[in-house]
Amino acid sequence: MARRIQNLTARKCETIKKPGYYADGQNLYLQVSKTLSKSWLFIYKFQGKKHEVGLGSYPDIPLVLAREAAARWRKVLIEGDNPIEIKRTLEAEKQRNRVDNPTFAQCADKFIASHRAGWKNTKHAQQWENTLNQYAFPFIGSRQVKEIDTSLVMCVLEPIWLKKNETASRLRGRIENILDWASVHKYRQGDNPARWRGHLDKLLSSPNKVQRTQHFKALPYQEINDLLLALRSNGSVSAMALEFLILTAARTGEVIGAQWSEIDLNQKNWIIPAERMKMKKEHRVPLTSRALEILANVKQLQGNDYIFPGRTKSGGLSNAAMDKLLQVTLNYDVTVHGFRSTFRDWASEITNFPHELCEMALAHTIKNQAEAAYRRGDMLEKRRVMLEAWLTYIETKPIQGKVISLRKTNLYS
Repeated sequence: MARRIQNLTARKCETIKKPGYYADGQNLYLQVSKTLSKSWLFIYKFQGKKHEVGLGSYPDIPLVLAREAAARWRKVLIEGDNPIEIKRTLEAEKQRNRVDNPTFAQCADKFIASHRAGWKNTKHAQQWENTLNQYAFPFIGSRQVKEIDTSLVMCVLEPIWLKKNETASRLRGRIENILDWASVHKYRQGDNPARWRGHLDKLLSSPNKVQRTQHFKALPYQEINDLLLALRSNGSVSAMALEFLILTAARTGEVIGAQWSEIDLNQKNWIIPAERMKMKKEHRVPLTSRALEILANVKQLQGNDYIFPGRTKSGGLSNAAMDKLLQVTLNYDVTVHGFRSTFRDWASEITNFPHELCEMALAHTIKNQAEAAYRRGDMLEKRRVMLEAWLTYIETKPIQGKVISLRKTNLYS
């Protein structure tokens, strides 16, 4: 009597609830585990030994596809080859292809992993990952990196070049870096199709013509006193952090990452280590009387190593905490980073403090290379005088809307 084939049905595969092996015929079995997960097996004998070849899980592989896969392996068996050995050979070949011919996404992951330690913070790595995931991977992520050409790069960039040019420009640079990395590792050959000069600049509009300069919204220095009063009335950690930022003309990341070990109370200085600075150079900030008062107040909170503790036991304020306080709670349509511009406008327009002193306070690099070569000090005590003048100004209520001019006070000589 001939063996019955195709014993299983789609309904039976779905409803089986008892662990075991269920034969469909012609070497195809549905395996049901103790946890009731299901998978397909091709079970056969070769040279007297029993073997099993996995065909995939159910219901990802439905019955009809499992039968087709079993038929292909029966043909291999009929031709005198061992299916499990053939499968191992095929998998090894696939693995070699994955190693020798990685996809763009695989190269991107390796590039980011190898450079992550050298980037300033985790946010930078996240920006790389986010832009690549959103804009590049849908077009070229699964492509072998050796296949990436100009047309594929254009497929990525063209849809966003005019609408989101700043993002598109950064994305182009990131693709170029990844493809250069792949070339160095000999995963691809030839010119880089994402390069700008002499290549994509002939196909895409210049970013300078497409982009419009967008400045951080800054509070006019004439209105700083009202904000100062609002911050002191609020009294939260975010409010103290924001006032400290305004007093020191520091960046958001420098303030929320500040730790007590960076404070020298004897010298009245805040010493920000190089690894936390944008320019990777240690920066000393003179602390005014009010800045020291804020530190004394926040010290009473007994938080953690961070000067301005956040909600977690071991962390500092979040990156958005001060912006939320400013824009939502206090209803100011400006940005936290904009207070550096507020300070700079005040110093330029109503004081006689030199340009280089203001730039030093903002921890900007000296653009004049000759001057930078001879500059050894950081003008700390002169900056202390300037920040005390800044404190005096922001604590003074303008009379009848007029700004009190510091040129008359001879605070700097």
